[in-house]
Amino acid sequence: MIRVLLVDDQALLRAGVRMILENADDVDVVGEAEDGARAAAMAAETAPDVVLMDIRMPDVDGVEATRRIRAELPDGPRILILTTFDLDEYVYTALRAGASGFILKDTLAPDLLSAIRAVARGDAIVAPTVTRRLIERHIGTNTDPLPLSEVELRALTEREREVLELIARGLSNAEIAARLCLTGGTVKGHVSRILSKLGLRDRVQAVVLAYECGLVRAGSN
Repeated sequence: MIRVLLVDDQALLRAGVRMILENADDVDVVGEAEDGARAAAMAAETAPDVVLMDIRMPDVDGVEATRRIRAELPDGPRILILTTFDLDEYVYTALRAGASGFILKDTLAPDLLSAIRAVARGDAIVAPTVTRRLIERHIGTNTDPLPLSEVELRALTEREREVLELIARGLSNAEIAARLCLTGGTVKGHVSRILSKLGLRDRVQAVVLAYECGLVRAGSN
């Protein structure tokens, strides 16, 4: 069973989403929270696999809640952001803070369940091309640097840096394999080592990092 913590300040929306989740055989809603502060506390109490997090809430919003959960539970739940606008700066900031992706609030029930299952498996459910558009719109709006130095970036081999650049440009593993004349398994191995060396949770984090450390420039092809 996939344990889900549902976070939204609107009780009606929580009720609707809960109904969708409870109709799935492999999902268990372990709790609900109406704000970010309660969400961070309940994440520690209920040990969910996935937190379905509203981005805009009064007092403590989804961005700050994501930061708190990542800081307090570094090996804890994956966070999937619920948003109304896919290019929202709040969403970008949440991805920087450690969210594994985002979905729109009007997502159809089957797609919502697919996203939760993907995140629970450890995948990042936002297409890299969408993430790239989001980052290019908001790059430079955050003043807090990501915790990555040039020394850490130099830990990557030349091939790994090349793969990271292609991830950031929105290419899938299959497309990277074709571009570099490698097998899919080889590319998958490179991606795993990149994430491990740089302390990243998933591909979304890799895309954000590649832009923010200057490895890829906004508007580049």
